[in-house]
Amino acid sequence: MKKVQMVDLLGQYDKIQDQIDSKILEVVKSGAYINGPEVHSFQKELEEYLGVKHVIPCANGTDALQVAMMGLGLKPGDEVITADFTFAATVEVIALLQLTPVLVDVEKDTFNMDIEALKKAITPKTKAIVPVHLFGQCANMEAVLEIAKAHNLFVIEDTAQAIGANYTFGNGTKKKAGTMGNVGTTSFFPSKNLGCYGDGGAIFTNDDDLAHILRGMVNHGMYKRYYHDVVGVNSRLDSIQAAVLRIKLTHLDAYCNERRKAARYYNNAFKNEQFISTPKMGNGCEFVCDDCDCHVFHQYTLKITNGKRNELHQHLLDNGIPNAIYYPVALHSQKAYVDTRYNEADFNVTNELIETVISLPMHTELDTEQLDFIIKTILDFINN
Repeated sequence: MKKVQMVDLLGQYDKIQDQIDSKILEVVKSGAYINGPEVHSFQKELEEYLGVKHVIPCANGTDALQVAMMGLGLKPGDEVITADFTFAATVEVIALLQLTPVLVDVEKDTFNMDIEALKKAITPKTKAIVPVHLFGQCANMEAVLEIAKAHNLFVIEDTAQAIGANYTFGNGTKKKAGTMGNVGTTSFFPSKNLGCYGDGGAIFTNDDDLAHILRGMVNHGMYKRYYHDVVGVNSRLDSIQAAVLRIKLTHLDAYCNERRKAARYYNNAFKNEQFISTPKMGNGCEFVCDDCDCHVFHQYTLKITNGKRNELHQHLLDNGIPNAIYYPVALHSQKAYVDTRYNEADFNVTNELIETVISLPMHTELDTEQLDFIIKTILDFINN
């Protein structure tokens, strides 16, 4: 059996090596390393894939969030609501811009923002909502957009873990993750479903005026060299990373399908286990249906409900199976973001999740032998 990897980037590379090597060499020989033709071609191809008017490539997913908030003109003291159960980058940029982060609890099944908690958190100072599409599926965007419209709030989608996922509205309309709010952001960190071989990110919008502002902001505020019209940052996607992403974008749907296939295999193995809760779909599906397009499984995350999550985590490591706890500390409990405004009773779900969740190996190269080994190791532990 091949060694089990949490993410098998080398195995994925082996299948597209000739394309990747040829394209990287082409960029090197061109000398166009920054904002070259590969970046512009990737931008257009991603716009077409997402069905969005504007893609603004940038240096990483965190910059994408920061520039999006800058472009919307948010001011120090403005309140921005986001989920408590996610990676710190989402709240980090809010704090860096001297905005006021407002953290809310999440749903116990999907792990995405709890809509009732969102409603309760809105005040006269609220200016934006940042729904995080966690682990590969969209938050309840129909409800988020309705709330935002009622209160005249911006919606900034954090799509770092869900690029390629579809969201289906009540009327049957489908939209790609990141294309529904005022602006969407994503990361191309190597382990993402669409990952480059370094850092990278992008911002999405259908707003022509906002897109113009954002394009200047990521390039020192310049639209013409040495003329700075807006306050900007240095956040550009380099040409080699864009070239890699162009190739991998053509495989993205296949990559997502391979992840769904592995998720179905896991789900079928664990579905009758008393102390294992498998991922639930936000559209009401109990499992991953055959034509699923709502979840791209950036992570496959179980809840272990017998109080032995930490022991299972170590047991898997002892047996050569990488795994991770996303996330071990709630954002409202992190030293950097502790605030007397928060009441522990408002974070019951998040506080439960940090004690029960465990993410298993999930990537495009998992084979049946590896999956069977992972599953057997877990079941032997749980049922011992």
